[in-house]
Amino acid sequence: MINQCMLFISSGLLVLWGIAHLFPTKSVVKGFGDISDDNRNIITMEWINEGVTLVFIGAIVSAVSAIDHNGRASFFILWICFFALNLLSVISFFTGFKISFIPFKLCPVIFTLSSVFILLGIYL
Repeated sequence: MINQCMLFISSGLLVLWGIAHLFPTKSVVKGFGDISDDNRNIITMEWINEGVTLVFIGAIVSAVSAIDHNGRASFFILWICFFALNLLSVISFFTGFKISFIPFKLCPVIFTLSSVFILLGIYL
């Protein structure tokens, strides 16, 4: 039961942080000032992509937790999510962590924390 709680906590963190990425997309893009349409579209696409990816990983973790969190397939799915989050964490650490805006510094922390909850969910 505690392992399921850990997985749902991870899922909730990811979905909430993913949604938090989606809402400010327009203002984030505006913050880049006068840039070309191509660059504006790339930034928009990447910003939305990270938000959707986080929501998707959170949804997968939640579905696995609700359906069969102890199954063999669930084990592999959760490990894939764990590694994906840590990869995102490393990318965020070397890019977003250099930015003075605090939410960018929170990304690697939230990704790593979520992956730790997944690990705890696998082994508790």
